Amino acid sequence: MDKKNALRAGAVTAGTTLMMLLMSSPAFAAIPDDGDDPGPGLSVAETLGLYVGAPILLFLVIAGLVMAGDKSRKQG
Repeated sequence: MDKKNALRAGAVTAGTTLMMLLMSSPAFAAIPDDGDDPGPGLSVAETLGLYVGAPILLFLVIAGLVMAGDKSRKQG
């Protein structure tokens, strides 16, 4: 019985993977659509600021607000 379930699970996984690959193929299109107007790329500093610095800053602001709210509740 275990072999049957394993075979069924493998078939479902393979089928799902195949369908996802077939449906996502337009994402790899090399020809741009009409109206596409990509802007200039980001520099290294802009990329690091956007994807590293901004999330860290946002985390610190949220953590600071939570800690400030917690301290004010304990004092009162």
